[in-house]
Amino acid sequence: DIFIFAPKNIQQCVEWFISNRLDPVYSNDIAKPKKERAIKETFDDVLGNEKAKRALQIAVAGHHATLLIGSPGSGKTFLAEKTKNILPSMTHEEQIEVTKIYSASGMLGQQELIEERPFLAPHHSISTTGLIGGGSIPKPGMISLAHKGILFLDELLEYKKQALESLRQPLESKEIKIVRAQTEATFPADFLLIAATNPCPCGYYGDKRQKCNCTEIQIKQYMQKLSGPLLDRIDLHIPVFSQEELPKKNIPSRGLNTKLSDEIATALNRQGKRFSSSAKRNTHLSSKEIEEVCQISETAKTKLEELYKTMNLSMRGYFKIIKIAQTIADLDNSDTIELPHIFEAISYRILDRI
Repeated sequence: DIFIFAPKNIQQCVEWFISNRLDPVYSNDIAKPKKERAIKETFDDVLGNEKAKRALQIAVAGHHATLLIGSPGSGKTFLAEKTKNILPSMTHEEQIEVTKIYSASGMLGQQELIEERPFLAPHHSISTTGLIGGGSIPKPGMISLAHKGILFLDELLEYKKQALESLRQPLESKEIKIVRAQTEATFPADFLLIAATNPCPCGYYGDKRQKCNCTEIQIKQYMQKLSGPLLDRIDLHIPVFSQEELPKKNIPSRGLNTKLSDEIATALNRQGKRFSSSAKRNTHLSSKEIEEVCQISETAKTKLEELYKTMNLSMRGYFKIIKIAQTIADLDNSDTIELPHIFEAISYRILDRI
């Protein structure tokens, strides 16, 4: 029941103080009805790659960074683009948060409020400053413009090494701090990273349609462009297969997108109760919090300790598996992490085994 005066410039503001010449805008006129989300294509339209679709559901539910690995034309980009349609709707607070970032960047345009989660896919030629932000007067980069949404990096290994390594800190802290001689700025960067890459220089390693011409050494050197510390921060490593390799009877199932979204809502509800915060996700768990809130069955714990030794996992990789398994348990509406949850989580860490 308040009303707002909305001057277009400083002169109008002065005039209002002098003579009250502006007409008020009532606050309840500003609260416009929410627009229906326009969804053109969803996972209902994706043929095959059920494991990849399941992994992307887990990624959204627990906010887990994901790497899609497959040959050209296998559908990596298609899958990433459809993932935005199973993201939960933004809360009003999140909309304001994202709108502030775009406003500070001079990119808000005529929009009054950003209501849809961002989906940004910068070209691999982007500079480090363009990706993480900066400049003499620091401005937000792509990782901040993707706040509360998806940052999709296609052809991941074609990005400049410095740009990729700059992702390490914000993937952990969910913010980026930029220090310049005269100023220091901290921008939010709580984005869901989805990246895609070919498995080798020619792109066809493991593809049944076309023979790979790369040597084992070339393949290993190609994947080593992705540094160990950065790879450790990417939770899910997912193979994506070409449609030509799939059974002819495997047709898209209607209602899959709704099913995935409903299960994500269940998982988010469980996490909201666990953390007493709608913003926190399983990927944000510290090692101490894992010990405090993750209930792991004895069978699952024993097997995980065994796999830690046989797979030669880093400590970060070990905790990543627990976080992923917790998200899988949340999707199953389970109070404890069981052995099947651990096995499924392990299956999404394929590069740990290469």
